[in-house]
Amino acid sequence: MGREITVNPVVDLENVTFSYGEMVAVRDVSLTIEKGEFLGLVGPNGSGKTTLLHLMLGLHSPDSGSISLFGEPVEEFDGGERIGYVSQQSTNRGGTMPVTVREAVTMGRFAHAGRSRLTKADREIVDESLETVGIADLADRRINQLSGGQKQRAYIARAVASEAELLALDEPTVGVDAESRDAFYRLLDGLNESGITIILIEHDIGVVTDRANRIACINTELFHHGDTESFVESDALEQAYGKTGQVVHHHH
Repeated sequence: MGREITVNPVVDLENVTFSYGEMVAVRDVSLTIEKGEFLGLVGPNGSGKTTLLHLMLGLHSPDSGSISLFGEPVEEFDGGERIGYVSQQSTNRGGTMPVTVREAVTMGRFAHAGRSRLTKADREIVDESLETVGIADLADRRINQLSGGQKQRAYIARAVASEAELLALDEPTVGVDAESRDAFYRLLDGLNESGITIILIEHDIGVVTDRANRIACINTELFHHGDTESFVESDALEQAYGKTGQVVHHHH
């Protein structure tokens, strides 16, 4: 019982295994994510990163092991507004959505409003969220008219408007130009500093080690989970990627 150090971590996985048919995607993974962490989730293509994230969020049920989310068994958790999830496909979505950025972000308030109408305070939070992520000038633009990077910001603004405590991002900058990507990661830094817990899947190890304060390195099994410095000094990358694994570092 030596793992129970803090009360109600944001995510807690214990001996979690998940398979697609005969193929084991995640094997015997245990890790804890504390409130306020910025966790980088890294590993080669097909290593189980997205599957692990889906397990953490309750989108898959483990074959064995247990998962808790905000201190509750994940299968009983119903506080969806506490989580902002931006998937790999998010930038491809919205192609036919006839909604404006403001309307999309306003959806983040519905869980708080319940059956009642949105209040002036709700609308002010929407405006603040648009400001926070730097897209106030795009509020009346339709989602399907946005670039990939702008769409990502709109989805994050929706999470901010919902007052999400956990932001889960699966390769959020695929197809986004370098300048927009740098600005996007500065935005994440600011959100993390404000107290939002972040889980980031990103193939660029250099970005992850620059931004995240904790790293989980996976290739079906967990090869490392700890602070960024210990990850950089470890041989976890070589173990997870193999000696031929190519890791791209960006030096700006």
